[in-house]
Amino acid sequence: MTRAVPAPPAGDPLLLGVRHHGPGSARAVLAALESVRPAAVLVEGPPEGDALLALAAHRRMRPPVALLAHAVDDPGRSAFWPFAEFSPEWVAIRWALAHAVPVRFMDLPAAHSLALTGRHDGGDVEGQGIDPIRILARTAGHEDPERWWEDVVEHRAAGGQRHADPCAPFTMIAEAMTALREAYGDGGHPQDAVREACMRLRLRAARKEFGGRVAVVCGAWHVPALATGPTVAADRALLKGIPKVRTELTWVPWTHRRLSRHSGYGAGIDSPGWYAHLFAAPDRPVERWMTKTAGLLRDADRAVSGADVIEAVRLADALAVLRGRPAVGLAEATDAVRAVMCEGTDVPLALVRDELVVGGNLGEVPDTAPAVPLQRDLDRQQRTLRLRPEAARRELELDLRKDTDAARSRLLHRLRILGVNWGEPAAGRGSTGTFRESWRLRWEPELFVRTAEAGVWGTTVLDAATAKAESEAGSAGVLAEVTGLAEQCLLAGLPRALPVVMRALAHRAALDTDVRHLADALPSLARSLRYGDVRSTDTAALGTVAVGLAERVCVGLVPACTALAPDAAAEAHRRLDGTHTAMGMLAGADGAEGLSGRWAEVLRKLAVRDTVTGVVRGRATRLLLDDGRLTESGTARLMGQALSPGTASAEAAAWIEGFLGGEAGGGLLLVHDERLRRLVDTWLTGMSADAFTGVLPLLRRAFAAFAPGARRTLGELVRRGPAADRTGGKERLAAPGFGAALDEERADAVVPVLRLLLGLDLPDPPGRAEPDRTEPGCAEPDRTEPGRAEPDRPASDPADACPTELGPGAQGRTGPGRPELPGQRAATG
Repeated sequence: MTRAVPAPPAGDPLLLGVRHHGPGSARAVLAALESVRPAAVLVEGPPEGDALLALAAHRRMRPPVALLAHAVDDPGRSAFWPFAEFSPEWVAIRWALAHAVPVRFMDLPAAHSLALTGRHDGGDVEGQGIDPIRILARTAGHEDPERWWEDVVEHRAAGGQRHADPCAPFTMIAEAMTALREAYGDGGHPQDAVREACMRLRLRAARKEFGGRVAVVCGAWHVPALATGPTVAADRALLKGIPKVRTELTWVPWTHRRLSRHSGYGAGIDSPGWYAHLFAAPDRPVERWMTKTAGLLRDADRAVSGADVIEAVRLADALAVLRGRPAVGLAEATDAVRAVMCEGTDVPLALVRDELVVGGNLGEVPDTAPAVPLQRDLDRQQRTLRLRPEAARRELELDLRKDTDAARSRLLHRLRILGVNWGEPAAGRGSTGTFRESWRLRWEPELFVRTAEAGVWGTTVLDAATAKAESEAGSAGVLAEVTGLAEQCLLAGLPRALPVVMRALAHRAALDTDVRHLADALPSLARSLRYGDVRSTDTAALGTVAVGLAERVCVGLVPACTALAPDAAAEAHRRLDGTHTAMGMLAGADGAEGLSGRWAEVLRKLAVRDTVTGVVRGRATRLLLDDGRLTESGTARLMGQALSPGTASAEAAAWIEGFLGGEAGGGLLLVHDERLRRLVDTWLTGMSADAFTGVLPLLRRAFAAFAPGARRTLGELVRRGPAADRTGGKERLAAPGFGAALDEERADAVVPVLRLLLGLDLPDPPGRAEPDRTEPGCAEPDRTEPGRAEPDRPASDPADACPTELGPGAQGRTGPGRPELPGQRAATG
């Protein structure tokens, strides 16, 4: 690569072999075009996109963007050709448009590439064939091909050093690639022969059409095949008979994240944000990078000073010199940031990599770009609802009582029906009422393909979602799918689809006799009734079906929970929780009179029947206890029976898992009820070592669901041992969970504190005098009702003080009937 290479004749094409998305290559291409001023420019890409090239000069076209091609009859068969601001192809297109130079695409048409492979990722797929850059790097004695390429090409112009001939670097790259093609042939890319034949034909046609010198911007690997190749007849014979499909093309926004290699894009790069910075920085790129990094870390509440920025720049320069690099690379910049701004830790570097090295930039495409009608309607609604698509993940809280938020909710739910999952429902941080929704939004370029696919259902989002819901109602395989679809129709506001779905629901509900299917379908119906109330939707027919399903579940659930295998028992446990919640929602529905009582009877049967699997019996007992339909003594009796020595260890552990698992609160139940805790403790301590080892996984799974505070408190209680009563100087075990008698002194001490905290006029314990309301500093608002006389109050005891004056040092404030506050004796001496 160091020997002199003669310049090509003036009439030969200017072959500019580049690396896709390389800022150094982009700068070199720009310099070569400015120097040669070709008559036409050809870039790697599908020729069907020629009609769209003029949009690249539009003021609202902001990269990263991509050409999207999809088959008209099968929109899922699609392809992307991405371009970033620092892509050499994009720089060549913009230069040609700015100088009124004809510009064309010259790759294999998308109609053929989609027919052959069904996809195109803009470059060679990793893992298929050789990597020419890696081979060249190893030949030069470098193990890291990325670093070698940066040193040789991307940082070639560092410090203002430029070649006298702007085309010289491309000549040397062409010679290196020629040597590789001679040694490796097609390099394991047999499909390149067809692509390169098409490129040669397009090049010959351009030279004939425009006469002057033609500049070609393509991947460096293809340069030798374009410099010399078969005859025109041979190329045409190679392309003869290739299948094709009817395609449509448009520009779509792209993202820096999708340009990164870890996203699966074959021609991607590791650090698009870093490359964009190198390309856009007018001067002093390292200083500007460190300033951006410092600003990002400061926004994350890390202390980074101006002196840190200066020191990081100095360290990065020193590392580049020590490592023999022509300029500071990303590795040096990252090491400097870690040492100076992050105090040697890698944790903040994750933020720097995500936000700066990769970046979340989302491009923009003008409205005049072609699009399917459904995409047009979606764009219009996004503008109307001020719901801008963004590449970064963000949270969205919606209040369905507001018209705009309700419309946003309907749009997002309609898109989910269509498979365009722009938003995912998330757990809200605020109210859990049905008038509030939380979403997690993130727009990915693939959603343009999903939108194109959904275009077969209609030209607007409403029409398309309605048509797809009606179609799915007829093809649903199980009852739960239909009930879920009914719920989606209510959420999405599809009044025309709901009757069709309801007819399918009634039909399947009447024919389905499997109580498991009925129980799985019931929660969706119950939620739908609540959603209908919020959205003012008539759900009378839905309520009738839901109540009918609930009645049938009550009849068949107990036999369905008998003699189950472990996996089926876990499913029954989950199903029982969902059904119980649904029964609570249906309690006030029309025709649901007495439903709560029947459901409680079902739970009682599940709790006491020995043939029912242990996890379901334990869960039924817990639900009865939570609803107040089972006393604590009754719960203790059932627990004692389930944990008796005659019960198999695995079955007893399953009962404990059902009783303590599910909803949050099982840990608190054990913390506050010593009787139940003692039963569990007695069962565990009386178990043999072998049996304990066998049930340990089940126990760990049950106790792992407790809150950390509850687990810690349980550990402290177990360490202390059983409660003891030392009244009268004699130690004896108290009744589980209770003292021997009510401790009135301790109970009375709580009254002043409650009065202070709650601001309530709580009655004093019996035999206690009211505090003096007229004592200075103890004024109280007049609580006498209008028209009623203040009742006579007993004389105030001098020992009764204003609650606000009680505390450490309040000497003489206690007396008969007023116990001193905890800690007061020590404070007063």
